[in-house]
Amino acid sequence: TTGTLNTAVGTGSLAANTTANYNTAVGTSALAANTTGESNTAVGTSALAANTTANFNTAIGRSALAVNTTGYENLADGAYALASNTTGSLNTAVGISSLTSNTTASNNTALGNNALGANTTADNNTAVGKSALAANTTASNNTAVGFQSLQANTTGAYNVAVGALAGDALTDGDYNTASGYLALSADTSGNNSVAIGAFTLRDQNFTSATDTYNVAVGYNAGGDVTTGVENTLIGGLSGDSLTEGSNNT
Repeated sequence: TTGTLNTAVGTGSLAANTTANYNTAVGTSALAANTTGESNTAVGTSALAANTTANFNTAIGRSALAVNTTGYENLADGAYALASNTTGSLNTAVGISSLTSNTTASNNTALGNNALGANTTADNNTAVGKSALAANTTASNNTAVGFQSLQANTTGAYNVAVGALAGDALTDGDYNTASGYLALSADTSGNNSVAIGAFTLRDQNFTSATDTYNVAVGYNAGGDVTTGVENTLIGGLSGDSLTEGSNNT
């Protein structure tokens, strides 16, 4: 009614706008429910369609931020990016279906198709790479950089994985650091492991919560360790025949 400096292109775009200003809506039903939310940009069918009072959101792609109501300062670029978000704020999702299941969680960054795709209520996660942290649901404070890194993680928190397939089997382990191709790639539930280098601790696998305190640094260091704990292995191929032993240096 009294809103100014708005742009609407497409059937039903900005249809409910009353007093809001500085909005741009391009596409059928883009920003359709917006009433007083300002400075939003929606490009694509149903982009930001349910937004009512939230400000400073950007949605590019079909159904991007489609059900967002009051979540603010979100960026969604890609079809279905942040599609389920309602009140979560300060999220960045770039890639098809990135953060697509996110509802109320905030401060997440997902770059890559399906990155953090299953995340619902977990905060403060960063996923860069296709399917990075794809299965994460409620775990917070994880960082995954690389193709399918930490892809199976669901409830494990405070993990860092850098490299393609790094930590890709972890589901509920906490406080792990894996850096390098296939580093710590078999473990599901181990905690407090450090694997730096390609193939480091690649065979370690604890199927129930276990504080491992294993440290492996160097190409394939500790690569054959399965259930050994409290090992410190420094240098390429160090501990290359160690499987179940513990307290080795």
